[in-house]
Amino acid sequence: MNKILIADDNVQITKILSEFAKKEGFDPIIAYNGEDVLELFQQDKFTIVLLDVMMPKKNGFEVCKEIRRISNVPIIMITARGEDFERIMGLDIGADDYIVKPFSGSEVMARIRAILRRIDGLNKNSEQNCLTYDNLNVCLDSAEVMIENQKIILTRKELEILWTLLSNQGKIFSRDHLLNTLWGYDYFGDNRTVDSHIKRLRAKLDKVPHPNWQIKTIWGMGYKFEGMYYET
Repeated sequence: MNKILIADDNVQITKILSEFAKKEGFDPIIAYNGEDVLELFQQDKFTIVLLDVMMPKKNGFEVCKEIRRISNVPIIMITARGEDFERIMGLDIGADDYIVKPFSGSEVMARIRAILRRIDGLNKNSEQNCLTYDNLNVCLDSAEVMIENQKIILTRKELEILWTLLSNQGKIFSRDHLLNTLWGYDYFGDNRTVDSHIKRLRAKLDKVPHPNWQIKTIWGMGYKFEGMYYET
């Protein structure tokens, strides 16, 4: 059974989410503070994490950063606050989605289904789930990215952006297209989130020289993967 880690210091909320998760076929594991989340995460394997922002000991942002150093597991941030800067910050540090309290349990489960469908769809779009261009090698299943045999650590979202662009060489993707495709139909964000992810992705890729390819900005249109061996 797939395990879901539910982290919130509100017992009532964890009970409600646990019941909904069980109906979806998940085995819910509960944590009430940030330190417990990290301890449980080290001990077990989870399909997805529901992570409250305002928790004792370590807040959700700190926990999300720690998890992203070792895993690309899908993370949905949950908070009582609705300010845009907090929502964007959560997504920028690696969260896959962001839900503001109060919410319905069915809404949370719908978000989970959307994220898992998207990941499953990406996995099925390639026969081998590995792509190579020049000195770049990207494997979706293992979340491994190599340039000149040097490993590049990416977040799940950065990996998905790179995979989408690389598997559609030369095609221009608008910010809205990437937002809708990679964050899901029910993500109510803005395209500045895409820009910040592209910026961090480029910074990581640029640590190793790759003169024969680039993620190129097409002003007024969006982004594309451009290689010197690709004829436009």
